[in-house]
Amino acid sequence: MIANKKQKAAHVLIYAVLIFWAVTTVFPFIWVILNSFKQTRFIRTDTFALPLGSMFTLENYTTAFARVDIPGAYRTSLVISISVTAVVVFLAGLAAYGMARYSFRGRRLLQSLIVASMMFPVFSTIIPVFRMMYGWGIVKFESLPLSILCVVLPQIAGNLSFAVIVLMGYIRSIPIELEEAAYLEGYNVFQILQKIVFPLARPSFATVAIFTFLWSYNDLFTQSFFLRNKRTYSITRLLAEISSQAGVNYGLMVAAVVMVVVPVLLVYIVLQKNIIKGMTVGAIKG
Repeated sequence: MIANKKQKAAHVLIYAVLIFWAVTTVFPFIWVILNSFKQTRFIRTDTFALPLGSMFTLENYTTAFARVDIPGAYRTSLVISISVTAVVVFLAGLAAYGMARYSFRGRRLLQSLIVASMMFPVFSTIIPVFRMMYGWGIVKFESLPLSILCVVLPQIAGNLSFAVIVLMGYIRSIPIELEEAAYLEGYNVFQILQKIVFPLARPSFATVAIFTFLWSYNDLFTQSFFLRNKRTYSITRLLAEISSQAGVNYGLMVAAVVMVVVPVLLVYIVLQKNIIKGMTVGAIKG
């Protein structure tokens, strides 16, 4: 009986902490959404009031769409993020399989270098990366395709290490007997990847794809270097531009924040099961 009471008290305490954490996490986003439907003067005077009656307005969103090309910015962000995700998943899958299944000279050193590369923050390498691509002649701020390419290449390089490590741990957990049986049936390595490894490692690939997409979408630092023409702005780069120009126009600023954050939030809501499953399975099997 005493043990049950202690267990219930512990559960109550845990739920209380989780509820408090959820409220403090969700409240700022709710506050931003509510204030995006208010005029700036009401945001200053009645910041916690609901946008009802005379307070309600869509002016902030209409102003944002009138001033800048928001659909074009979303289009650029999606092109960048989808391209980075596709290339990272493909290259990391091949590299992880080779590292997990083949023995070759220098494999341990290569694995150590992959892990070590994750310790370097992006701002420590952006200058040499910029000079390298400038030497290639692809840094053309007025060109949308070249500007996107300049963003995509560093993001691919920055996400590959994480993807390889996650996929390598999962692939090692797949029974090698399945692949040996496939070899006896006459399958080549690419057929084994397609029919055995990729389907079994799907949760891990989904996790890598989701996190790569979100990191690419939210990467303002790299985009600030290469997307300098307004015609080439991504949505996060556009938010930074609006924030710097809006000044004290808080209504416009919070509306811009909502337009940037909502797609990311929708991705989390729709794919949260895949995120949790992939991280859990990878942690157990890796």
